[in-house]
Amino acid sequence: MTEYVTRANLQVADELALFVESRALSGTGIAADALWSGLSDILARFVPVNRALLAKRDALQTQIDAWHKANPGPISDMPAYQAFLRDIGYLVAEPAPFAIGTQNVDAEIATMAGPQLVVPSLNDRFVLNAANARWGSLYDALYGTDALDAPPARAGGYDADRGAAVIAYARNFLNHSIPGWEDVLSGGTSDFFVAQSASGDTQRYLFKQNGLHIEILVDPAHPIGATDELHIADVILEAALTTIIDLEDSVAAVDAQDKVAAYTNWLGLMRGDLVASFDKGGRTMSRALEADRDYDGLTLAGRSLMFVRNVGHLMTNPAVLLPDGSEAPEGILDALFTSLCALHDLKGLGTHRNSRAGSIYIVKPKMHGPEEAALTNALFDAVEDVLGLARHTIKVGVMDEERRTSANLAACIHAVKDRIVFINTGFLDRTGDEMHTAMQAGPMIRKAEMKASSWIQAYEARNVQIGLACGLSGKAQIGKGMWAAPDMMADMMVQKIGHPKAGANTAWVPSPTAATLHAMHYHQFDVFARQAELAQEPTPGLDPLLTIPVAPVGHNWSDEEVTQELENNAQGILGYVVRWIDQGVGCSKVPDIHDIGLMEDRATLRISSQHIANWLLHGIATEAQVDAALTKMAAKVDAQNAGDPLYEKLTPGSIALKAARALIFEGVAQPNGYTEPLLHKFRQEKKAAA
Repeated sequence: MTEYVTRANLQVADELALFVESRALSGTGIAADALWSGLSDILARFVPVNRALLAKRDALQTQIDAWHKANPGPISDMPAYQAFLRDIGYLVAEPAPFAIGTQNVDAEIATMAGPQLVVPSLNDRFVLNAANARWGSLYDALYGTDALDAPPARAGGYDADRGAAVIAYARNFLNHSIPGWEDVLSGGTSDFFVAQSASGDTQRYLFKQNGLHIEILVDPAHPIGATDELHIADVILEAALTTIIDLEDSVAAVDAQDKVAAYTNWLGLMRGDLVASFDKGGRTMSRALEADRDYDGLTLAGRSLMFVRNVGHLMTNPAVLLPDGSEAPEGILDALFTSLCALHDLKGLGTHRNSRAGSIYIVKPKMHGPEEAALTNALFDAVEDVLGLARHTIKVGVMDEERRTSANLAACIHAVKDRIVFINTGFLDRTGDEMHTAMQAGPMIRKAEMKASSWIQAYEARNVQIGLACGLSGKAQIGKGMWAAPDMMADMMVQKIGHPKAGANTAWVPSPTAATLHAMHYHQFDVFARQAELAQEPTPGLDPLLTIPVAPVGHNWSDEEVTQELENNAQGILGYVVRWIDQGVGCSKVPDIHDIGLMEDRATLRISSQHIANWLLHGIATEAQVDAALTKMAAKVDAQNAGDPLYEKLTPGSIALKAARALIFEGVAQPNGYTEPLLHKFRQEKKAAA
């Protein structure tokens, strides 16, 4: 049972009040009364606006539903469809040409191109691993993954044959990326050489190409260096330039206890004093933030530049209750408290610095259209005022993952034009919103076919072109989405170079190892040169973007195809939901129906649950067929988790199974198809039962 204390005219959970007053405010010079009064004023001002915009989402959806019922199937008259969307205010007028005015942006965001990690804020070990993934061992990344086309390492210690293959691969990479590197090791020069450092017989040679650094570590006493003709012990790549510490889709945070745990880790990162202890092989290990890297006359950041992803506008949280007893919007709480934590970095109160440019970086997800972006801009203004920060100190990353934002992206950017530092495509949430927006149009095509849809290609291309037209190049990140298969690095190396080639100066990866490997793509390809080329090209129009991936009227799938689709979706839903509800794990590597580990979060859940809900609505599947798929896949998920001592089986009465069924059978009624309301409800029920 949560206990509350009164602060201003708010009821604040004990845990949150204690965290804020004893830790987050310490050293900032801000009085507790002033902070709580400021929060009260912000809530009084913005809660009505927030509620009105959520009501507008529902009103637009009701009108769109009615239109599709009257005009079922694929869009046959695109001009008429777009005219309808403009009439109801779904589509807005394009702003006059403009360039963003964001200032004081760190180089990792503005002028460098490289991988980006996203990591759940609730796991202290994971966030430290991600923050420290600024530098990664190429030797380790190759030796331990299938990115190296060589026989797997033999068991029983170091495999010299695989090691030799690693070294050959790395040598080839160096030859192509930084010609002349061998001359530098023997006292010569290279256009790519930057600096070096020596400690005894150990030498570190630093090179730079396409804005990213490569370090060659020479150590004749090292086990690898001792057997190498040049005594090279490792090749270290500058990898994850930026990391997003996530309070949203990858975490299960449903109450004050969870929120304080997330805020505590973020504060520890901003102060530089976060430490994680864990057991490894019977020994207690600890992890902390890496120090900066010093070379003769040069110091480079030892850690990723960190963003924090706040919650969107939809959800509320019982951590703070409003004067009327209702829960405060979670995104408003995040805006104030994550910025307060980041104030420790700006004031130099800790041992490490995050932003050397003096900015706070917040990613804001799941905004629908420019009015909601404008709400975020005004909210950040108000937070700056409470914290005594100069205007636009708080920067914003805009996730382009909802259909209304995609269709009005330039207007959304314009609404935050003086603080924007990031746009990113989110294929998964974007697909879920595509299906929910057009829920009444007819049955959607099969999930595996979505990536070939015309709207996807237009969505990815428009995001880059509009970002370039708005002047983001050299000032902000234009990003691409996640590689979701952390064990399939060979495939990633073939496919993910497509992101820098598309003009994206960052793209998401699922692990520090993947960041190291993906960094090679940015040495192979000059993203900013590509952006200059793309800036001369026209932006694709709205027609392909608004082409709905609905099957032709009267299309039939075979019984076998329907069963396959239902079982694939049901297995993904159950495998994710059981961990979310029972263990509070918001993102993890979940075996799919073919036992391939895929990174799953709420965005993948949104797709699977909305797809089944859509097929149920249009009679492609029956309730009995869905229940049969859930029963069969529950047994499979139980078997896949048999080795987890914390796992609870998916019995008919289990809360997790109830949650999975609700996500499907109540899917049409969920706001914009989001899974959060039901997940939070059932997770709170599970915690109460425990």
